[in-house]
Amino acid sequence: MGKKLFVGSLSYNTNEEGLRSFFEQAGQVESVAIITDKLSGRSKGFGFVEMGSDEEARKAVEMCNGKELDGRTIVVDEARPMQPRAPRSFDRGDRGNRKGNRFRNQF
Repeated sequence: MGKKLFVGSLSYNTNEEGLRSFFEQAGQVESVAIITDKLSGRSKGFGFVEMGSDEEARKAVEMCNGKELDGRTIVVDEARPMQPRAPRSFDRGDRGNRKGNRFRNQF
């Protein structure tokens, strides 16, 4: 098991300090990151916790998965590497720029 853990189903009110103290029950916490929306700055409801060792990470999963934090039952599991995504397409298909099309038949 890796030392980095995925933490899901977080309350939007959960902050990194609270998440750190919650996981310190299982061992040494190296880092904590709650993922936020780039535009609004609001939590996306998940984050990552890096534990000091593989053993502490195992213990954290056992102790914290399914437990309540800030009114929500959280999900804790080993973090998986991020998968590469296909490039985004900006082709809008038939929804393209139709300025005035809805008025075409009125004139």
